[in-house]
Amino acid sequence: MMRSLWTAASGMIGQQFNIDTVSNNLSNVNTTGFKRNRADFEDLLYQTQRTAGTPATEQTLVPVGVQVGHGVNIAGTQKLFTQGSLQNTGNVGDLAIEGEGFFRVQQYDGSFAYSRDGSFQIDSTGQLVTNNGLRVVPEVIMPEGFIRETLNITQDGRITVNIPGVDDPLEVGQLELYRFVNPAGLNAIGENLFKETSASGGPIAGQPGFDGMGQTLHRFLETSNVSVVNEMVNMIVAQRAYEMNSRAIQTSDSMLGIATGLKR
Repeated sequence: MMRSLWTAASGMIGQQFNIDTVSNNLSNVNTTGFKRNRADFEDLLYQTQRTAGTPATEQTLVPVGVQVGHGVNIAGTQKLFTQGSLQNTGNVGDLAIEGEGFFRVQQYDGSFAYSRDGSFQIDSTGQLVTNNGLRVVPEVIMPEGFIRETLNITQDGRITVNIPGVDDPLEVGQLELYRFVNPAGLNAIGENLFKETSASGGPIAGQPGFDGMGQTLHRFLETSNVSVVNEMVNMIVAQRAYEMNSRAIQTSDSMLGIATGLKR
């Protein structure tokens, strides 16, 4: 059986995966804090028919070898944590990170997850939570009777509110951000959340605006970093590569048809 059939088939499988990745990026173009994925590929094993440097005569060596590749394999998918655009929403619960860092939230099982999505809410107990009710860590609890529209979060993460009968704002909490040595190694679990892995390294805590952390922008949200134009170009490139691999299979099939049609 011709090797090119299987080689081209691996190329079609790889480009199908590439299209799946691009489709996921495009579907999340309006997802707050979403970071685009990139599919990375690697070539498969080579069959070496002659090794470079093999003696040709007693005094000469073969300058180049003879190797035949076996196609392509998916090496991994990488999250690209470039900064998304900042959108002024005017909503008192919205918060964006300009620069490096993640918010930390506590999941229902007690474990921690990390997010760039700062579309927060204030629940019935006065706690700062995500849209799914996960508590922001460190906990931020508003005092009873606070005036919602006076909520203010500074660029260094200090949270203040006003309460009736008191002139001066009351500081109710201090936000922390967390960064990772290798954020691309984080495990995306959906709901705009990431989990720490051994590849990402442990979280490094810090105050917004200090020690390499980004600053927090109140009443702003970070939009997705997906570029529709770039993703459409990537889709076209993947489609053409898929077509060329399918053409290689058709050509190999035609060559096999010629071979089987030979008569003595």
